Amino acid sequence: MVKETTLGSKLFDALLVVILVAVAVTCILPLWYTLAVSFSTKAAAAGGQISLWPVGFNLNSYKQLLQDNQFFVSFWTSVKRVVLGAGLNLLVVPLMAYPLSKTIKDFRLRNVLMWVVLFTMLFNGGLIPLYLTIRKLGLFNSVWSLVLVGGAQTLVFNVVLAMNFFRNLPRELDEAALVDGAGPWYILLKVYVPLSAPVLATVSLFSIVYHWNEFLYGLVFMTREQFYPLQTYIQQVVVMLDPSTMSTDELERMSQLSNRTLNAAKIFIAMVPVLLVYPFLQRFFIHGITLGSVKE
Repeated sequence: MVKETTLGSKLFDALLVVILVAVAVTCILPLWYTLAVSFSTKAAAAGGQISLWPVGFNLNSYKQLLQDNQFFVSFWTSVKRVVLGAGLNLLVVPLMAYPLSKTIKDFRLRNVLMWVVLFTMLFNGGLIPLYLTIRKLGLFNSVWSLVLVGGAQTLVFNVVLAMNFFRNLPRELDEAALVDGAGPWYILLKVYVPLSAPVLATVSLFSIVYHWNEFLYGLVFMTREQFYPLQTYIQQVVVMLDPSTMSTDELERMSQLSNRTLNAAKIFIAMVPVLLVYPFLQRFFIHGITLGSVKE
């Protein structure tokens, strides 16, 4: 009986490994194919001749994106946006989530404030009132317009996630700290925050990915190209190319490219920073989002 159980367990483990490998290959193959397209010629991409290896290997797509200083200016704008946005998110989320995680007995306005927070998650005024607000504040062509608008749109979900994580922490921690004479600020900074590394890493990852990938607000709030974040700049290069403004050398380079190869290069350039950050936060990710999604 024991041998049969052991055999069944081994078969199950082997089947599980096969399924996970199949899922991993399914996720990796599209990325690998896109990489192959980005290194291929225009004719090969247009003719559908690419499988898993580049055809007519070249770096023309990447040279087109990296040839001028605007790429690096936009890259730096996106870096500033991510640092400021993730930092602000990391500061505000615990400050909002901690009081909202308390019971009505401890914080009587909890339900009222929670409904206000959730209302902003479900309803908003739209793009035009947002545009007018940013103009009134004088934040056009400022990285803060990207940071504040993007942070506000992702804040509520992150707060709910962190709030449910705080609720799952033992209440005895609060009681012990209160008996020792600790106040709310001390409890938050010395008790809750050190125990919240998983959920804080998770919401930081969400914020980093959002601020790095978002491109629409760069078009809306930036009136000059030198203020574009990286994703907006790449979108303009790929979608809004104007042959009438190009030099002879640029037209010759563009004759060797296609939107397909440029899009593939864009995907990989945009994905590299997230791929570099994710391994450092991955060990916290599953634990944080699992605990933060459970509500007692």
